[in-house]
Amino acid sequence: MPRTSPSKDVSLKALELFQICARKGSLQATASEAGLSISTVSHHLRNLEDHLGVDLFNHTRRPMMLTPKGQIFLRNIDDALLSIRKAKAEASAGSVAEASYMRIGSIEDLDSDITPELAVYLSKKMPECDFLYYTGSSNSIIGMLRDRQLDIGVSIRPPERLPDLHDRPLFRDPFVVVLPAKTESSLVDVVANKSKLPFLQFSSDLIIAQQIEAQLRRLGVTLPNRFECGNNQILMAMVAAGEGWTITTPLLFSRAQRFQPRLRMHKFPGKSFSRTLALMTTPDCSQTIVDLVEVQMRTLIQDHVISPFHVTTPWLRNHVNLIDR
Repeated sequence: MPRTSPSKDVSLKALELFQICARKGSLQATASEAGLSISTVSHHLRNLEDHLGVDLFNHTRRPMMLTPKGQIFLRNIDDALLSIRKAKAEASAGSVAEASYMRIGSIEDLDSDITPELAVYLSKKMPECDFLYYTGSSNSIIGMLRDRQLDIGVSIRPPERLPDLHDRPLFRDPFVVVLPAKTESSLVDVVANKSKLPFLQFSSDLIIAQQIEAQLRRLGVTLPNRFECGNNQILMAMVAAGEGWTITTPLLFSRAQRFQPRLRMHKFPGKSFSRTLALMTTPDCSQTIVDLVEVQMRTLIQDHVISPFHVTTPWLRNHVNLIDR
C-alpha cells in the first residue's frame, strides 16, 4: 500500500542522512559519521520516506540497499546537496577571519615542520575557527575527503583520476636511490639487482610503493621482496646500517636527518619519475580558504624543502621544484 504524504517539509538533515546512509549501507555507520544516535537517524529516514510516500531503502536487506526509486532520488539530490554545501561554505568564509570550523589532513612526511607551521599560521589568520588536524597516509586522507570527514588534505596525488575531489598540484618530488654511505657496490649494479644489497621497499598498499613498482616494471627490473615497511624512518635506519638500499624521494630523505651522515642519495638511473604533492579538497570547500592554504603551503615547501636542497644537492635543482599554478 502506498504511503500517505504528510504536509511537513523535508529537512536538510534528513536529505544529508539519506545520502550518507545510501553510501554506508548501515544505520550504525551513518549515525557514527553524523554524530547522532541510531534511533535519531532512523527517525529522520522514516520521516523522509513518509513524506515522499515511497520506500527509499529495502529495510530487510543487510547492508541496506536502495530501492529503484531510492536510486533515482539519490541521483537527483546529490548535485543539490553539493550546491547547498558550497553555498554554506562560501557564505561562512566570505571573510576568512569569520570561518568557524575546518578539518585538515596532512601526510606524515610533513609533520616535523611544514604542518605545524601551517597550523600556527591558520590559527592566526582564522581566530574564530575551530580546527581538527589529522595526520596519516595519502590513502587514508583521500578516503576521509571522499567520506566528507575532512575538508582539505595535503597528500600524494594517486595515479588514477578522482572526479569527486578537486586537487591543486604543489610540488614535484622525484624518486631517488638511497644507498649506505660505505657500500662498495655501484649504483647501476644495485638497481639491476646485481649486488648483495637487498631492496628495502615501502609497504605495497601505499601509493609510493605502487608508483615505484610500476616504474621498475616498465624498466623490466624485478627485485626480490625481502623487506616491506610503511615507515620511512625505519627504511632509512636499515639502509644507514648497511642492511640494504631503497628508492625514496628527497622530501622523505630530508625527514631522516639523524641517518643522513651514513646515507648517500643518488639520481635514479635511467628515465626519471616523480610523485606529486597536491592540495586536495572536497568540491564544496570554501575557495577563499583553499587559496589561503595553497599560498602558505607553497611558501613552506619552498623554505623547508626546495631551497635547502638547491644549496646542499645541486643536481636536484632541475628536479625539485614547485609546480606552476
